[in-house]
Amino acid sequence: MRAGDTLPVELPDAVREAVLAPLVDHDFHPVRGDDLTRARFETLITVADAPAPPGTTHFDTPAGLAVRRWCAPVLGLDPHVPPAVYLARRAELGAAEVNRRLLRAARITAFLVDTGRDGPELLPAEEICRLDGAAAGEVAGVERAEQAVAISAVSGVSYISDLNHALADLVSRAVAFTATLPVVFDAARPSRGAVIAAANRRLAAPKEELTDPVLLRHLLWAAFDAARERGLPVRFHLPRYGPHRALAAFLGATQQFGVPVVLLGPLDGEALHLAATFPHVYVDVGSVPAHAASGAAAVGRLLELVPFHKQLFGSGGRGAAESCHLGALHWRRGLAGALAVRLAAGEWSVPDAARVALMVGSGNARRVYRL
Repeated sequence: MRAGDTLPVELPDAVREAVLAPLVDHDFHPVRGDDLTRARFETLITVADAPAPPGTTHFDTPAGLAVRRWCAPVLGLDPHVPPAVYLARRAELGAAEVNRRLLRAARITAFLVDTGRDGPELLPAEEICRLDGAAAGEVAGVERAEQAVAISAVSGVSYISDLNHALADLVSRAVAFTATLPVVFDAARPSRGAVIAAANRRLAAPKEELTDPVLLRHLLWAAFDAARERGLPVRFHLPRYGPHRALAAFLGATQQFGVPVVLLGPLDGEALHLAATFPHVYVDVGSVPAHAASGAAAVGRLLELVPFHKQLFGSGGRGAAESCHLGALHWRRGLAGALAVRLAAGEWSVPDAARVALMVGSGNARRVYRL
């Protein structure tokens, strides 16, 4: 391995350059712009989003070890420094400088920022661009738009028209919609009468999380209709135990319109099969290597099951800039290992390996999101 190179294997120059080329991060969430306490930082580097049990630390996790190994040098420290040393350096540099260093080191040329939630401590997309020098686009969360409509609507009838207007306004400035699929749902478009009745019930408690199955279906279809007007993608966060039968039915019903649908993890075999089956379905692949024992094996499975033009890199970065940096690094390392195996076996040519790396890293996102 070349000195200073983060890739775990030797690759031909053309492939190496393609793997290390700037990425388009299609699944990025705002990072915090304030200085973080140790307790808050630890909750941001774990999916649990809760403190570690008494007497333990989230630094004793794969993510914690990765922060000390790969993020420490970006902040001017030796790899594997103790957590206290890392956090002291983080505090010394300040949040703005830490974010700038880590985001730039990720070598990302465009961030598609999921704006499903915000807060005074979270950096808006334009600030992320200023720190990193990258472009940015907004991915609008439809649940948030629905709640605003539910709060302001005066009747079930106005709820329908107000929601359509709100989604049309969002689609005029966003690059995509994103929604969370309910665990159980019917793929059919609900009737107007059923929506009005459900909306009238919804208006009694508009600040509550949307759980009504009729309104959830209506929201998905309304978002799809709005995105269809502009040819923008619709992204679905899949539940851990996915409703694949209903999802397959929904994808079958929407295939004729040609609107891209992007599935965001967790990705199981059935979800990958849907991407291979339906021409308008794509999958987010960036977070896969970080949660597997072998990044190369995880990426290799994706390359075997999903067409290369259906895969989109996303760091899944959120909260702490370290998550974005590690998402990009884990993806590159996993992809490098998977490509090296295929090149060594003579299964792929050097030009093909370089082309696939560029497609997944940036080309597919530019095409699907019309960047």
